[in-house]
Amino acid sequence: MVEEIKVEESWKRTLAPEFGNPYMSELRRFLVAEKEAGKRIFPKGGEYFRALDLTPIDKVKVVILGQDPYHGQGQAHGLCFSVQPGVRIPPSLVNIYKELKTDLGIPPAAHGFLEHWAKQGVLLLNSVLTVEEARAASHQGKGWERFTDAVIRAVNEQCDGVVFMLWGSYAQKKAAFVDGSRHLVLRAPHPSPLSAHTGFLGCGHFSKANEFLVSRGKSAINWQLPEQA
Repeated sequence: MVEEIKVEESWKRTLAPEFGNPYMSELRRFLVAEKEAGKRIFPKGGEYFRALDLTPIDKVKVVILGQDPYHGQGQAHGLCFSVQPGVRIPPSLVNIYKELKTDLGIPPAAHGFLEHWAKQGVLLLNSVLTVEEARAASHQGKGWERFTDAVIRAVNEQCDGVVFMLWGSYAQKKAAFVDGSRHLVLRAPHPSPLSAHTGFLGCGHFSKANEFLVSRGKSAINWQLPEQA
């Protein structure tokens, strides 16, 4: 039942057909069985939908897509590319910070906690919302991809003038249906150390996003993170 889902109200209403769909019941059973088998699942249950909770659908200005949550202890908290306070900044986020410095002159933050972005309307959405500890991609193909496709589809159809930052082929394929006549679709290689130097560094996505938002009568994103997470 939708009433059992603890998620921000605007998203609960928007995604009611998904929460009521049999595939979500199957996903829920899978997660319960994994926990009953003693497996550690990240992030914790109350943070599965953290990206949605912090960024209601009518507040979405920017969408950044990730793939899976981090699978190390204490890292994931429901926002793509973000880690909890006190956790070492992951390599991809280091490169994101490098691009922010080049693009907007913003010095790299001393932490990797990105809730400041989410609260301004940056939907930091992973394609898969859970993972087993130390087993990357272990929850792929269980139903999360269908659910997050519905999230992206809702933003595409119900919002206007959103910036989609699609980094890497996975994100670009997942959001291939986004209407480029209504939204700004920015594409670049993934910020991973394996690919960042092939076009992510120097892409200028952060300044392009803000220019577009302002041109549509919206406030720019303040990409500079607070000193303390």
